[in-house]
Amino acid sequence: CLVLFRNEKTKKLSEKKAIYDDIPGFLAEPVRTYLNNQGIKRLYSHQSLAINQIGSGKHVLVATPTASGKTFIYNLPILSDIIQQKDISALYLFPLKALARDQFATLVDLYDELNCSHKIDSGKFAAIFDGDSTPYQRQKIKKHQPNIILTNPEMLHLSMLPYHHGWAEFFKKLKYVVIDEVHTYRGVLGSHMAWVFRRLRRIAAYYGAKTQFIMLSATVGNPKQFGELLINDQVEVITKSGAPSHEKNFTFLNPWDSPAYSGCQLLEASVKRNLRTIVYTQSRKMTELINLWVTPRLGDLENKVSSYRAGFLPEERREIEEKLFSGKLLGVISTSALELGIDIGDLDICILVGYPGSVMATMQRSGRVGRSMNPSAVILIGQEDALDQHFMRNPQDFFSRLPESAVLNPENQKIMEAHLHCCAAELTIKEKEELLTNRRVKAAVENLLNESILLMDDDGKSIYATRKYPQRLISLRGGGFQLSIINCESGEVVGEIDSARATKECHEGAVYLHRGVTWLIEKLDMEGREIIARKKTPHFYTRSLNNKDTRIIKENDRKLCFGNAVSWGCLRVVEQVTGYQKINKKTQKIISVNPLDLEKNEFETEGLWLNIPKFIEDKLIKEKMHFMGAIHALEHAMISLFPLFVLCDRNDIGGISCPFHEQTDTSSIFIYDGYSGGVGLSSSVYEQIDNLLIEVEKVVASCECETGCPSCVHSPKCGSGNRPIDKAGCLYLVRELIENKGAEKTDNLTKEKPLIKPPEKVLKGLDVLPSRYAVFDLETKFSAEEVGGWHQIEKMGMSLSVVYDSMLDEYRTYLEDEVEELVEHLCSCELVVGFNNIRFDNRVLCGYGFQKHLKVPALDLLAEVKKRLGYRLSLDRLAEATLNSKKSADGLQALEWFKEGRIDLIQKYCQKDVEITHKLFLYGLENEYLLFFNKAQKKVRLPLELSSRVAASGACPRKDILSQTEAF
Repeated sequence: CLVLFRNEKTKKLSEKKAIYDDIPGFLAEPVRTYLNNQGIKRLYSHQSLAINQIGSGKHVLVATPTASGKTFIYNLPILSDIIQQKDISALYLFPLKALARDQFATLVDLYDELNCSHKIDSGKFAAIFDGDSTPYQRQKIKKHQPNIILTNPEMLHLSMLPYHHGWAEFFKKLKYVVIDEVHTYRGVLGSHMAWVFRRLRRIAAYYGAKTQFIMLSATVGNPKQFGELLINDQVEVITKSGAPSHEKNFTFLNPWDSPAYSGCQLLEASVKRNLRTIVYTQSRKMTELINLWVTPRLGDLENKVSSYRAGFLPEERREIEEKLFSGKLLGVISTSALELGIDIGDLDICILVGYPGSVMATMQRSGRVGRSMNPSAVILIGQEDALDQHFMRNPQDFFSRLPESAVLNPENQKIMEAHLHCCAAELTIKEKEELLTNRRVKAAVENLLNESILLMDDDGKSIYATRKYPQRLISLRGGGFQLSIINCESGEVVGEIDSARATKECHEGAVYLHRGVTWLIEKLDMEGREIIARKKTPHFYTRSLNNKDTRIIKENDRKLCFGNAVSWGCLRVVEQVTGYQKINKKTQKIISVNPLDLEKNEFETEGLWLNIPKFIEDKLIKEKMHFMGAIHALEHAMISLFPLFVLCDRNDIGGISCPFHEQTDTSSIFIYDGYSGGVGLSSSVYEQIDNLLIEVEKVVASCECETGCPSCVHSPKCGSGNRPIDKAGCLYLVRELIENKGAEKTDNLTKEKPLIKPPEKVLKGLDVLPSRYAVFDLETKFSAEEVGGWHQIEKMGMSLSVVYDSMLDEYRTYLEDEVEELVEHLCSCELVVGFNNIRFDNRVLCGYGFQKHLKVPALDLLAEVKKRLGYRLSLDRLAEATLNSKKSADGLQALEWFKEGRIDLIQKYCQKDVEITHKLFLYGLENEYLLFFNKAQKKVRLPLELSSRVAASGACPRKDILSQTEAF
């Protein structure tokens, strides 16, 4: 294998002997007999300990390396309960459908091996319930619910919890919830899943079940904290593995050539030697490029290698998995999609093209090889990335470093509110239930009530959802909605991509790779959720460019970092893809820069910001260094080393360097979570900011380049193409920051002035009523059908109108020949109130040539209701629930009366409508809500901010406020 390397460092991980313990005595005899027949006299120590903890009813999290026998930990006690005829059910949750199918086969094989007299058919005791199951299969499973259901987060969230009444028997018996690969539930997905599990426990409790969680994880730095945040309960953690491992050889290679090309050469050499090999890459594009490059070099073996990644259609992924397991494929190039425990057989070599971003992910991927207890090799090829080069220069640091912490944020406001809406849709939220004992949850519920996303009943003790299935609006993985990539020539769907990535990777003019085929994107249709692409092989590739702006909303904390002020808080970030570069594949030179006009992406998140003291800025400038280039380079280096301290990808983090930020009144570097609401990444590193700067200084100082490169201060995702960048300035800056000893103490720091002025006090309730206001309604002579449609409202004509005048405290009636007097009356008032008066009544009056009444401040109760609910409610529906009153007739009856000449009846009907509108208006002012019956016929509150609406109209509050009794 002809690969030139700048450096090569190898470490042998020696064979580890197994540590055993007794098989727990509470397991059923058929289970114990099965183990004996398999030659298993004792279990690994961690298996035995975990099963005993499960037997005692505790929530358990087992965080041990790959291939340590974690499947036994949950299958043995659960199957033991089932064959002992205990009336229980279990939910197995896997992050990937392929993983569920793989584990289902293992479970069924194990169950079929058990020898007991009262076994049920294996097809009935367990079933896979996922998106690949046919509608018939799903209905059959729901009708005949098995003991064990294997599913994934989306199916639990979308198809089980919202329809829990149809799963009543299953939830009633639900004892175990198994969460495999639990470390994947971090960041945005983890923050969502923390709430999915809260919803699951709430529903199980409703049916009288007490659930026990069994969590299986790769090794993480904070398993107890992580597990307890996820399920909101105490967790017993087991991290010491008793499983054996065979010799494994780790090699760190730093190539002169391209890392991807070096990976190609190693893969070619391995396949030609009949060694089963997996290559992991850092991006979908790199996966496809390696596949594209290596296939022509394999000759007759070209069909023995395939790429594998997210975005492939389900049938494509399943075919690759089966071929890999059977040995038909010798090599696979994958993203993290094959990192998890899908059984793809015994592999010999694992090639990592680039550091996976964390110790945990590296060990998880390396666990793919050597499962048959044969010696294996793991080759980590360093990329020109600061984190990669840190470990290339310090491989001992990798093996001595503890696994990173996994973070999630169940208190993310946006995520919390979305799932609280789901909670209310699934089961009515009661005033005193446990959910509302959390202060932040209670505040979120109150906010949802104010926004009319949730509705409280008339006595304030029950809370209902406004939507029947709000679950459909939530994407658990935080990527937004999916777009289909369509071949413009055949119309065939060739792949999928999420909306968050689409604007950066599939904008118009972008070059996109899929399964070794190059596509040129011709159209990005976000609204239609499709991308039109054409097969093409241009001589260039593309890189998107973007602009960012960051605003501080709230500073939550501040401290000193080596004497420099660093803060953490809430930020508002605005990002926009503004164009893209075409870059020559051979020369790597920029061919052209092309502008794009795409929508801005605006979101609120959590972040930290480091303020650069003015005297340090002055010193850099005096040394004739590029200050903007220095802070830009420092921002890149800080982001690239974030994964040393917290389990994340650099793509999960965003940043911006400001030579002057008007809110901090100095130069500042902002680094933030790249997801709305934040997921805890920046807050975790904020606590270790001193160590981050120390690591940045080491990496930049040890890099051999002169002006900066991807190994130290360049970023592959920089929106400005890594311009300007000053490596020397960065090193000078970070050293000055670390050596800054002359700053004030933390307790002497002066907080910035409030960024948002506190709202001024406003009058509320009846106190906001102006000196003279009118409530009015009118009836028409003709229907919409008679004048040619609702767009011809001006032609419908007025039969009569009734106006209540608050100053006169009387009702006045105007006929059609008195329209001018009616308009003058309305114009003499400070506020006009009605029900559909803005979009209907005013337009009828405009048909007579009058428009000056449109300048009078108006309040339309119907418009206020629709603004809150998103749909209209009739006056009768509001009056019946709020006032226990009903209209005397309807508009169609009024039209009939007009034809009959019964103006007297129209006058009584219209005045009654004005009376009802007036009473609703006063009730809404005084109580800040109206009442109505929702679709479930529950009387609920509709919050309305009528006081602020009236106050904002500019009308002066009246001096002689009427009492509620007088008003009614």
